[in-house]
Amino acid sequence: MNLIDLEDKYIPSIFPKRPVMIVKGNGSLVWDADGKEYIDCVGGNGVCLIGHSHPKLIETIRAQAEQLIICPYIFYNDKRAKLLEKLAEITPNPLERTFLSNSGAEAVECAIKLARKSTGKKEIIAMKRGFHGRTLGALSATWNPKYRNPFQPLVPGFTHVPFGDLESAKNAISDDTAAIITEAVQGEGGIIPAPKGFLAGLRELCDTKGILLIIDEVQTGFGRTGELFAFQHWNVVPDILCLAKGMAGGIPMGATISSSEIFGALKSGEHYSTFGGNPLACATANTTIEIIQEEKLVENSKKMGDYFLKKVNEDVKSLQLVRKIRGIGLMLAIDLRLKHKAFVLKAVEKGLLLLTSGATTIRMLPPLNLSQKYINKIITILIEILTT
Repeated sequence: MNLIDLEDKYIPSIFPKRPVMIVKGNGSLVWDADGKEYIDCVGGNGVCLIGHSHPKLIETIRAQAEQLIICPYIFYNDKRAKLLEKLAEITPNPLERTFLSNSGAEAVECAIKLARKSTGKKEIIAMKRGFHGRTLGALSATWNPKYRNPFQPLVPGFTHVPFGDLESAKNAISDDTAAIITEAVQGEGGIIPAPKGFLAGLRELCDTKGILLIIDEVQTGFGRTGELFAFQHWNVVPDILCLAKGMAGGIPMGATISSSEIFGALKSGEHYSTFGGNPLACATANTTIEIIQEEKLVENSKKMGDYFLKKVNEDVKSLQLVRKIRGIGLMLAIDLRLKHKAFVLKAVEKGLLLLTSGATTIRMLPPLNLSQKYINKIITILIEILTT
């Protein structure tokens, strides 16, 4: 039995698979079991910010595994303390307290509990086409009926309004509204940046009505959009910030960051995570942030993202199959006039791994150290698969 058949035999059939057995990665490239090379624009669903197998991260993992892997929250830990300090330094005031977990969905679950407990209210306004995870609370904030409907009833109190429609958000507010949750750039929804004035309008609305603004930067945080955090494009600071994906270089980690005042509403034992804040994840997160800073990956994300978007607009947008192009930093989307499945499989044959959104959108979330050389190769492959 080959390895693909072996995995299919034992894994639940809930994952849409590509016929590729990935066994190795380095930088922006991965290789399959037969040694075939691919340019990775999936990046572990946006996790691989610093590239695959970064030598500094490998050394951190080795050293920390030899020292200490697990240490629960009831004890102090040096790597955790340093990470908490670092997160407070790189996020704007008053974001200074962090609860560390293991995933984006967990970061959102914490944010929902925190909003409800700190305000004493129950309702959450979320966005249509928004995605916040698939655990029950996070799924209640997620919009896509395909994910929601099989698991009804979900957590009560969630309302969805059109992303970018400030008036609809205003009209959805009641006396029992605790928070508004939104992405700064809708990722799974198709790489849709917030319209001009929308986040600032939400901030003003929340301040006026005495409710909290939660920004989910699970996919956009740590340089993906050409700023360290996407909300910085719009000069807005959330009350609660959700982070995850690439913050620990590929080791599972999530973070919910807020003010001392808001976190002060939680009493001992009201939220917890067995693996959250473990020394291995904290050490790798510290190193990942250092690499992002030292190698100027935020700046590279903007520079290469601008170049990538320019090339796609120049060379791909005019193709008959292409309907629309969107991008910000190193997150790009191509809306097609046909369903994407056949084109994604063609890309695999030509050595390019792509993400998708909906039925007709191709998404790309490459590592932030992507070079012009590989962008040019990606453009060549995109032209080939969309013209044959």
